Amino acid sequence: MSAPDVFCQIVAGDAPAFEVLRTDTLVAFLDARPLFAGHTLLVPTVHVRTYAELPLELAREWVDTSQRLERAVEAAMGADGSMILMNNVVSQSVPHLHLHVIPRKKGDGLRFWLGPRRPYKTDAEAQQTADGIRRALSELP
Repeated sequence: MSAPDVFCQIVAGDAPAFEVLRTDTLVAFLDARPLFAGHTLLVPTVHVRTYAELPLELAREWVDTSQRLERAVEAAMGADGSMILMNNVVSQSVPHLHLHVIPRKKGDGLRFWLGPRRPYKTDAEAQQTADGIRRALSELP
């Protein structure tokens, strides 16, 4: 069995973190390598790696808490807005589901990396892609 990831260690109290919230099912704490002051992570206390693995019984609390956390981070940091993001496997630095709440201010210099954009070459290609996703959705439980 592999060693627990650092977020499991934080949940267990075995690794330090600057916590901002703790419930029986969720923990929020400051990112150790923040993009900006106030950059906060939200993790479930149960170990899951991806968003698809988040137990449905936690989904409502996850959404409610992430929305409250977004408002709190923005208010505490005097931010104009925020960036909310999750990575699933690719670019996931810790293999434990975590949501980033990153306070943003106009002109803060952050250049988000959603690029280069790759538009569909034709409407037919876009339709084929939409059809494939729709088909995959219909095959899921």
